[in-house]
Amino acid sequence: MTNNSQVPKMKKSAVIIRLLKHLLRYKGYLILAGALTVMANLLALIGPELSGRAIDSINGKGSVDFDTVFKMVLLMLIFYLISAILSFLLSLVMINLSRRVVYSMRKEVFEHLLDLPVKYFDSNKTGDLISRLSYDIDTINTSLSNDLIQISSGLITIIGCGIMMARISPMLMLVFLVTVPILIVFTNYRVRKVKPLFRTRSSALGELNGYAEEMLSGQKTIKAYGKEQVMIDRFDLHNSFASEAYYRADYEGSVIGPSVNFINNLTLSLISMFGALLLMLSSSPSMEVSLLTLIPLSLGSLSSFILYSRRFSGPINETANIISEIQSATSAAERIFRLLDESPEPYLDSSDSLDDSKDAEISIENIDFSYVEGVKVLKNINIRVKSGSTVAIVGPTGSGKTSLVNLLMRFYDPQSGEILINSQNTRSHSLESVRDKFTMVLQDTWLFGASIAENISYGSENISLDDIIEASKTVGIHSFISSLPEGYNTVITDEGASISKGQKQLITIARALLMNRPILILDEATSNVDSRTEAALQRAMKEIMKGRTSIVIAHRLSTIKDADVIIVLKGGEIIEAGSHTELLSSGGFYASLYNSQFESSI
Repeated sequence: MTNNSQVPKMKKSAVIIRLLKHLLRYKGYLILAGALTVMANLLALIGPELSGRAIDSINGKGSVDFDTVFKMVLLMLIFYLISAILSFLLSLVMINLSRRVVYSMRKEVFEHLLDLPVKYFDSNKTGDLISRLSYDIDTINTSLSNDLIQISSGLITIIGCGIMMARISPMLMLVFLVTVPILIVFTNYRVRKVKPLFRTRSSALGELNGYAEEMLSGQKTIKAYGKEQVMIDRFDLHNSFASEAYYRADYEGSVIGPSVNFINNLTLSLISMFGALLLMLSSSPSMEVSLLTLIPLSLGSLSSFILYSRRFSGPINETANIISEIQSATSAAERIFRLLDESPEPYLDSSDSLDDSKDAEISIENIDFSYVEGVKVLKNINIRVKSGSTVAIVGPTGSGKTSLVNLLMRFYDPQSGEILINSQNTRSHSLESVRDKFTMVLQDTWLFGASIAENISYGSENISLDDIIEASKTVGIHSFISSLPEGYNTVITDEGASISKGQKQLITIARALLMNRPILILDEATSNVDSRTEAALQRAMKEIMKGRTSIVIAHRLSTIKDADVIIVLKGGEIIEAGSHTELLSSGGFYASLYNSQFESSI
């Protein structure tokens, strides 16, 4: 499992720049959104100015210029209505923009996941990856469609209000020179404190999802061993950590909004006090001309200034209140970009391909391999598999059998040595051309949510139903499929939960038969079938392996007696090699393994 605390942190500016690059893919939407944002907010900013003029239409003797008042009110209604319509259109544009960005981002993440090497999935929990693909991207979607509008609109509002307030009273603007720096310093301090908490929160959720996914997939085992309470207790630990991470992040984030609101209210109080003083000085007939009265201040102007000051502080309040959402979105984006920065498998140009010969001679020369540095799983392995022959690899659990298959398929690359197919080093050719040589049948079957016919034809092209039926008959699964209500059109659900393990294995073997590739790997392919099914399967396997180079990994030694060569692994080393008869007659480790299985079956 990857330790998130050891992963280098990305700078916030780098995360934002990468998000902007995704936005810039849809310049048309972005330009339209920008235009609507400017127009909607500028029209809304006219309202306070018109309000001030309406107030100034009332003279000191109590008479009112109703024509001016009605005109100003009507204009305010018109501008506010147009602004509301434009804001609604802006929301629609941003929803569409965020939908497209999130769609392309999720598509990019999923495609990148398929390009990552197997070792990445071996060291990261599936639940955490699902969390990034779903929850993290949904968090970004919410931020783009809501928070981005507030931030961009707020920026225009702040600039516009600042210009209007400076035009009305430069003296009152001095109040902001005191309070705004305090606001900036405080907000910056809190954001720096909150950011790592939201990163921890996202990581904790990924851990929780990973554990939940693991437990849900192992329900039968948990119930069989009566360990429900143990799993509940462990879940409580993950859940408590995630809940605590949520609480700390949200608590620290919630402090920002009320604090910023207090500073803004302090600003309003100072403006009201100094504004009243300036109004009194401006209206006093005995007051000499001074710096304070160079720009006269009327009641309407003061009213407009106060309204603009409230609008000026409004976006700051909104940003402070959504700071937790913004931090959550940037933390989610950071997790997404870290995943996208993982190095994919080293695909080479299609020109660097293995030959398309149907012959396939395999040479494994001086292979050393470790999953963890310093702990060798395979040591100086040398094997030659002639084209069309069958080689069986046996040994106790942990001897390195599956690791050897991983190297053949280039799921991993060895630290030293080389693997040759027809004298061509697989490491010097494209992964696609190497894997096109192989067909694999694994111990753990994988069926997807589609019809049985689609599952059997998976990986093959231009396959007819007759071909599928013929392959099914060869492996002995046709009768079972025909007995189903929908036959080959029966849809497999929940990874084939209603089908036995043996039947699922036969379906995957029929799939392998249709692919018709020169090298066949059978990794414990018969381990999930009963003795009767195994006997029928063995007859089918002989037909499948004709003309193919076959590598068979088996625990049931009775299934590999006819192999041309049997390789015995122990502790990552080859300790014996030969035919079944030769190995039995030598009385070595293979003979003891075979005899122990034979005795246990009596």
